[in-house]
Order: sequence, then C-alpha cells, then structure tokens
Amino acid sequence: MPAEPLLSARGLRKVYRTSAEAAEVVALAGVSLDVAAGEFVVLLGASGSGKSTLLNILGGLDVPSAGEMWFRGQRLSDAGEAALTRYRREHVGFVFQFYNLIPSLTVHENVALVTDIATHAMDADEAVARVGLAARRDHFPAQLSGGEQQRVAIARAIVKRPDLLLCDEPTGALDYETGKRVLEVIAEANRELGTTAIVITHNAAIAGMADRVIRIADGRIAQDERNATRLTPSELRW
Repeated sequence: MPAEPLLSARGLRKVYRTSAEAAEVVALAGVSLDVAAGEFVVLLGASGSGKSTLLNILGGLDVPSAGEMWFRGQRLSDAGEAALTRYRREHVGFVFQFYNLIPSLTVHENVALVTDIATHAMDADEAVARVGLAARRDHFPAQLSGGEQQRVAIARAIVKRPDLLLCDEPTGALDYETGKRVLEVIAEANRELGTTAIVITHNAAIAGMADRVIRIADGRIAQDERNATRLTPSELRW
C-alpha cells in the first residue's frame, strides 16, 4: 500500500468579498493535491494566481471557503482556531519574502524564541549553524545583510523541526547569488532533516531544484509534473 500523504487537499475554494455589495473574488477555484512526506514542491504562478492563498491554507493561516484538507489523516479544513494554532506550532515552519525578525533581539535570540513553544526543538545554536551564521549569532538584524536575515528566518523556521516548511517568495527581495545561498539552506533542510518543503516563486528557474512542480493559474492547478532529476541551487540560472 502507498504511504499516506503528509498533506491532502480536495476541492479547496477560497472566495473573498470586501463588502456586501462587492463582487466575489475567487482566489482558489477547486484545488486538489497530495503532498508526500519529504517532497520538495515548487508552486509556480503569476501574481494573483492563488499561490499564496493556497500556501496559507496548507499552513493553517487561513481556512477554505469550501473543500477539505487533511494533515496525516487529521481533518483540518473545519478545525477550530485552537487546533490550527497547535498544527502551526507543532508541525509547520514559515519563511516569507520579508524576514519579520525582532530588531531588538540577536540572531540567537530570534531563533531561540521559537524553542519556547516547540515540543521537539533542536538547540538554537544548531539551527543557526545549519544556516551558516554561527559567527553572527550575537549580531542584531540591522547588522546583517538581507540574505543573512533571510537565513535567520529559515533557522527560526527549522529550529522546531517542522514536518512542513512553507516558503513564500523566499528569494524575492534578494540578488542572484544571495538567493541561491538561501535556496541551498532550504534544500539542506529538506535533504538532511527530511522536512517537506513547499516553495512559492514566480521565478521558473527555481523549479529545477524541486521533486515536483505545480503551476497555478486563475486559482486552479494548471500543471503538475515531476522533474526527472533535481538540480542543486548552484546549478540554477536566471
């Protein structure tokens, strides 16, 4: 028998309405997918295609208007806020385009903050070392480059050993070389920790490092295909 997917979604819809008189905006129009444990998935699509909405629902930051979602067989699509908070705290790490570090805390302190709410956290210094910033552990965010700040954000996400690492345009604010270094850190978490990674990007070149590439258009999955081989971040060109 095939292994149960880590994540399953069936018919996810998300509809927004800004006011009673406003027309509905359909962000997701019936998305179904399975994600296996340990997969590296890249979600590609233009701005407004529904990528971030899908990621937010998969991560428990938002709930669908219709459809169903399960994590390890546990239904989350109609779970209460307490259950979603527990899901995010125990199982999901988030990395966004903007780093959201606390300016008054050092690198080590920003990462260690998460260990207070995690159940199986690694040592904060181990997480900082994994992203190559051991020598910068006592620096503040203002003393770091953009790429270094993004690596701190990744360390903060992986320190709790999440089952799922969700990254929304993690290289969007970075230059070419710095972006590739950040992608290498994400790839290492996937490879060495066994963390399932889902990365949103509008940069099609990044798709080469994935096991699987899902293209989103108009709130639907337009294409879902597997790469025959995975490139390393150093092999990517854009």
